[in-house]
Amino acid sequence: MTGVTVGEVAEFPVDDEEAGRAERIEALRRRIAAVPARGEVQSVARGRVEAASDRILPVPAPLAELLPQGGLVRGSVVSVSGATSLLLGMLASVTASGGYAAVIGQRRLGLLAAAEMGARLHRLAVIPDPGPDPVEIAAVLLDGIDLVVLGLGGASVPPSRARAVAARARSKQSVLVVTDGRWEGAHVRLEARIDGYRGVDGPGRDRLCATRLSVRAHGRAFPPRATRVEVCADRSAVEWASEERNRLEDGRFRKAVR
Repeated sequence: MTGVTVGEVAEFPVDDEEAGRAERIEALRRRIAAVPARGEVQSVARGRVEAASDRILPVPAPLAELLPQGGLVRGSVVSVSGATSLLLGMLASVTASGGYAAVIGQRRLGLLAAAEMGARLHRLAVIPDPGPDPVEIAAVLLDGIDLVVLGLGGASVPPSRARAVAARARSKQSVLVVTDGRWEGAHVRLEARIDGYRGVDGPGRDRLCATRLSVRAHGRAFPPRATRVEVCADRSAVEWASEERNRLEDGRFRKAVR
């Protein structure tokens, strides 16, 4: 493999008007071909769970409880709407486990927040301005990237094209996550909304400790499911936890400081 990194893919000038469309797409394909193959840079420790990771991409633990397979099934299309914490948690889980991810057309996605959740930014490609056809860029990135997040910018993708890209995701065994638009035929739909915030009592009580989310999942093969989670900030990181677990831990803390 060459020394080209995912970071260099993110810097590729997809919207360069002086280059022909076909030339730009071909250049992007060459950059993607330079990304280490899946499994090439995995650690021995990760190899022990390779059988599972061959089929499933990880998500934050509270979200795993909502999904029948406990994660994102390779070869599937997932629609995500609502709070961006959902996308950030997925990116963090996938890159922290050794996978590669790409984000297309999401100018305001907070990479600092992703890093605080544990994302490995050197495994993350960001293409904020993919040009007039972000769907085609996503189709290219599916060849070699584990998780591709596609921001549609409010657009609606024709069903025939959605089926063609979904077939490519299936053949390449990547996961396509679509957001901010209409995409028919997604295997799983995830919706998140902010339900509130949690601070602390006593000195420093104005400090925000957690954001409460209500998350709903439904899909072709399973009925709707819902849960409430908290995205919790401490001094060194941002973590996901079930609301019930945090309620118990908060109760223990209150007793300890009395």
